[in-house]
Amino acid sequence: MIVTTSQRAGSDVKKRAEQQAVSFNVPYVERGKQSVAKLAAFYECPVLLVTEERMELYDESGRSPFFFHPGSAMFRVKRLMNGDQDAFVQVSGLRPGMSFLDCTMGPAADSITASFAVGEKGHVQSIESNEPVAKIVQDGLSKWEEGPADLLQAMRRIQVKAADYHTYLQSVPDNSFDVVYFDPMFEETIDSDGIAPLRSFASYSDLTTEAVNEAKRIARKRVVLKDHFRSERFAELGFQQHIRKTAKFHFGTIESRGNSERE
Repeated sequence: MIVTTSQRAGSDVKKRAEQQAVSFNVPYVERGKQSVAKLAAFYECPVLLVTEERMELYDESGRSPFFFHPGSAMFRVKRLMNGDQDAFVQVSGLRPGMSFLDCTMGPAADSITASFAVGEKGHVQSIESNEPVAKIVQDGLSKWEEGPADLLQAMRRIQVKAADYHTYLQSVPDNSFDVVYFDPMFEETIDSDGIAPLRSFASYSDLTTEAVNEAKRIARKRVVLKDHFRSERFAELGFQQHIRKTAKFHFGTIESRGNSERE
């Protein structure tokens, strides 16, 4: 990866770009008049573009960048504010004051929705395996200014960590979170404008029995999986699949033993 700036970038933007290059231990390249596509082709690597407003991550084609946008979280949170239901919140059983571990953050729409659901006294930790993606989302969560105050506050409360969840889960103590959540890349593709730019940078490592067992150890209440409705992961990994007749993706849950006994 290389780091560059928008054309005609000011000194502040160039300084931020240079700082990002140092933090990722990659070269900083002066933009000049070259297009991002030409830079990506010449250096044969992704390009992190730093602008006045945001950061954008381009793959080797130099097209369709990934950048932060709350996406579906905007209307989902507004629906929750109006007293409507959200399938993800409902299946996860999220309530104010609960803790939520998102093992596959991506664009963070589910993390944002969860953060709103658990409120000021709750806690959301989001894990992203791709370090530049994690940085872009973390930066966006701290700077986004459109939308109701409750949405913005929910975004600010999320704690982001760049890590591979398979390794990260091994370091988390027992019963550390109420809910542990997985949303791996689907085995069958669903058209989505929000996820499309992320496909080049997403992790395609499969969800393993070992990772689910770690999640079960960590979760006080339940482990939740979001996947394509035809996915075999639900049955293979022991999740109870919640059928949603008109949806292309379903949720699955594994109740923690103590939680099941209480219920």
